This record gives sequence, structure tokens and C-alpha cells, in this order.
Amino acid sequence: MANENWYSIDKTAGVISPSLLVYPDRIQHNIDLMISMIGDVNRLRPHVKTYKNANIINMQMAKGIQKFKCATIAEAELLGDCDAVDVLLAIQPVGANAQRFIELIKKYPSTKFSTIVDNSKTLKILSELAKYHHLKIPLWVDINNGMNRTGIIPDHDALELYTQLHENEFLIAEGLHVYDGHLRNSDSAIREQECNTAFKAVIDLKKSIEDKNILSPKIVAGGSPTFPFHCKRQDVDASPGTTLLWDSGYGNIFPEMGFLPAAVLFTRIVSKPTTGILCFDLGHKSVAPEMPFPRIEFLDLKHSKQISQSEEHLVVEYDDLTIPEVGDAHYAIPRHICPTVAKYDTLTVIKDNTVIDYWPVTARTQKSTI
Repeated sequence: MANENWYSIDKTAGVISPSLLVYPDRIQHNIDLMISMIGDVNRLRPHVKTYKNANIINMQMAKGIQKFKCATIAEAELLGDCDAVDVLLAIQPVGANAQRFIELIKKYPSTKFSTIVDNSKTLKILSELAKYHHLKIPLWVDINNGMNRTGIIPDHDALELYTQLHENEFLIAEGLHVYDGHLRNSDSAIREQECNTAFKAVIDLKKSIEDKNILSPKIVAGGSPTFPFHCKRQDVDASPGTTLLWDSGYGNIFPEMGFLPAAVLFTRIVSKPTTGILCFDLGHKSVAPEMPFPRIEFLDLKHSKQISQSEEHLVVEYDDLTIPEVGDAHYAIPRHICPTVAKYDTLTVIKDNTVIDYWPVTARTQKSTI
């Protein structure tokens, strides 16, 4: 990993471009670092949304990680196929997905599946499904502690919702789910202070639940940016995701965390249309395009400026055209790895600068079998 050309492939003739390369040694480093940071593998609940792959799930399970979080039924099914012990579907199942969640529970009886709820109507629907199918569904109340994307504000209404959940004979009150992805200050001290301030309302809600003589709720909290701070809470499970593969977005904002980029885009120059311009086969269909430029960070092409992108092409200004030629291979770290992975059917596995395997991105689709 100390090799400055760790990302390169010695023989590229048979490697298609674009491809997404992954490096197991670096993934293992990131797994080990997560465990060392939290100090107790039983308080880790990593999110699988970043990689959607059984091999990486199995690498974590080999280190004792048994609890996972996911965002789709397909990801949950992948975890069931891997015999994961405990799986939290961290998106409220509505419409057809509520019935799919029931089918998931039935298909994998040895895996404990739970999900989240943030309103009485959805709680009632899930309760009716549980009654009809003779099940007891474990649920977490999803808390909005400032991100304003999902969840219920941790106030009296949240206490009432949790009480309804606790009293429902067809449901199991698991605890509180808290995602604070809005906290991304690059100054770790400020970010920690903001995290603790936002989390205070969650602690207050927990106490209010306990004051009603209800079993103290478990808490699952945070993502990658606040992972170092939730690690310090002995009664909280932490759920990082991007930490497994990392990317240039988080790498540049949170360098102090020490995670290594473990996924690299392999691309080639497909044209030099005019002086000072290079075109790569790395369009919207091959790398997450929702970020402003730069959307990738070249590892081997300095002084370049990304100026436009379309479905199949990335156009770059470059000030030294004596070096790059059409057909040349180059390497880049995506700014946002999670939606980038979802664009690939397979991950090309690299060890010692050699392609050694191909791992399927099994859960990139909306539906597997359920």
C-alpha cells in the first residue's frame, strides 16, 4: 500500500474501459480501521449501499461484523444470501415495498430483518401486514435531527409514535434510527460539536421513553462523516458506509479519518479533438454526475481541468499534449463512489498491479428475486 503506483495495472490490453477497479488489501485496511475506531465489533452496523457486493460483505463478516444496514430490498436480499445475522432496511417501505419486505422476512428466516417508520399511517399498514402474515415485525422509529430528509422530529410526537409501536402486539420496538448526513464540516472539532448538539434531542427522547417505563430503546446513528463521534457513545451502534471504498469527496474533506481510497476508475483517452483538449470514455453512464466539476480526481494526469461531460464522454483541458495519446490508459478516484458503483455490473479486482478476479455488483438493480 506504500507503493505510489498502487492503483496501476501492469497489463492493460485486456481490460475494458471504463471499468471500476477495487483493491482488497485497501478494503481490508478500511474494515480493520472501522473496527479499531469503534473498539467493539458488535456496535458496528455498516451500510452496504456503497458496494452492493457479497465479497465485501463476507470480508466484514470474517472479521466478526454481523449487523448491517441497507437501502433497498435488493441489498437486503443480498445480505440474506450472505447469511447476515441482522439487517436493517433503512428506508421506510411504502406501497409495493411493504409487501416485498414481508416476502423478504419469509424467504430468509435465519436473518433478522427490521426496518424504519416515521408516522402512524405506515406503522398501521405494517401492523396489518404483520397480523395477516402471522409475524411480528421489528421496527425502528426514524428520527429527523436536522437533515430534513426523512424521519420525525424528536419531540412529543416522536414519543407518541414510539409508544404506539411499543404497545402494538404485531410489532417489536427496536429503537431509534438517526442519520445525520447533513453534518460535513471539514473541521473535525466543529463537526463533532455539531454532531453532539444535534444528538442531544435524541438522548432526551430516549430518556422520555424510559420515563414511561418502556424498555430503553437501542440507537443506530450516523454515517461516515460522524462515525468517529458516534464511536464514542458506548450505547450506540454506528453505521458508516462510504468508509469501505472511500472516495475523493470524503477523502478531501475528512483526511484525518485515515481511510484509503479502494476503488479507482480505469479510463482511456478516446480522442484529442483540438489543441489542449482530451476526451475520455467516462461519461454520465460511468461516473456519478450529480457533483459539480471535478467529478473525478486523476491519479496520473496532473494540471487537468474537467470542462464538460455527456453520456459517454468526459472532456478535459490539459496543458501538455506531448505526453497523452489516444488509447492511453489513465486512473481516477470518483468524487462520489456510491452512485458510481451502481453503474457497473462488475468490480475488477486488483492485487499487486494485476487483475485477479471480477466481483458482481449483485444489488445494483431495483429487484433481485423479491
